[in-house]
Amino acid sequence: MSDSNFKDKYKKRLEKRTEEASTVRKIVAIILTVLVLVIVVGGLSGYFYVKSALEPVDPDDDSAKNVKIPLGSSTSQIAGILEENDIIKNDLIFRFYTKFNNESGFQAGNYQFTSSMSFDEIIETLKTGKLVKEPAFKVSVPEGKTLEQIAGIFAEKTDFTKKEFMDKVNDKEYVEQLIEDHPQLLSKEILKEDIRYPLEGYLFAATYPFYVDNPTIDQTIEEMLSKTKNVVLPYKDELEKQDLTIHQGITMASLVENEARTAKSRKMIAEVFYNRLDEEMPLQTDPTVLYAHGEHKERVLYEDLEIESPYNTYYIKGLPVGPISNFNKNSMEAVANPDDNEYLYFLASDGEIYYSKTLEEHNKKKQKYISGD
Repeated sequence: MSDSNFKDKYKKRLEKRTEEASTVRKIVAIILTVLVLVIVVGGLSGYFYVKSALEPVDPDDDSAKNVKIPLGSSTSQIAGILEENDIIKNDLIFRFYTKFNNESGFQAGNYQFTSSMSFDEIIETLKTGKLVKEPAFKVSVPEGKTLEQIAGIFAEKTDFTKKEFMDKVNDKEYVEQLIEDHPQLLSKEILKEDIRYPLEGYLFAATYPFYVDNPTIDQTIEEMLSKTKNVVLPYKDELEKQDLTIHQGITMASLVENEARTAKSRKMIAEVFYNRLDEEMPLQTDPTVLYAHGEHKERVLYEDLEIESPYNTYYIKGLPVGPISNFNKNSMEAVANPDDNEYLYFLASDGEIYYSKTLEEHNKKKQKYISGD
């Protein structure tokens, strides 16, 4: 082979290798460029994804949503519940956020969350058991109020009417669902045929803060039932010792509420009621007569006592078929832990309550303090 041919072949091979190396460099450059772009785009996408997940679902949505966190729920389960209810966007990000910030101690319970809440507000709410936002408004429900009166109180503060409230609490399917949701508090006893309103007495007297401008009737009732549970259920064992069901305990508390004003007198009167029940005497308490008539009167007349009603304790023996109003906590305390006494009668006059062991003694006090003889 001549030197000329060898040089030509060598030159061609060199040119080919140079071209191949150039192609490889281009491919490598393209791959590196793509990888960098993927990393940059992926990083930015990840950043914006996480940033979006950390923000409220809808900053403008202040409508309240009832969310139940069951007892024993893990952070992972809580995150899933919050995502299902559109309180957070992503349960995984919420779990990472709580872990990174070392947040724990979340409480079970029924909550009112909104889609406008931040992670920090949600976490603080779960830790304290109450919303950290300032309430939009409050509703105060005094003790001794009937369901109709409570409906009127809420109608003045909310968008729903008294009729809408009463229609809801008298809806049998709705009440049955409440019984299923609150089995420790509510029983089939509230659906007895003679019961005027199933939830009478079960909507507790308290001041209720609401964190949205337009809570639903369901949310309102859930708040009040939760309060009643918190007050009543701790007395369950004491009520059982008095041979009372939860329903009977609430019924008795409503009677005590309407007959006395101080914690001391309520404990005394609760024992008087127990003494009369033990003697199989009718309780003969005037507030039950007024409830049976369905109207308020300054004074109960003898003809009023004749009304045939399962609420009228002059007509029946034992407790009324159900509560006649809501009550204060110390009325429930009085029913659960009454003062020991042997009185069978009492009467109130000028803010004082006079107790008697016999009817003769009672009538003398009536003559002295009521008739003025």
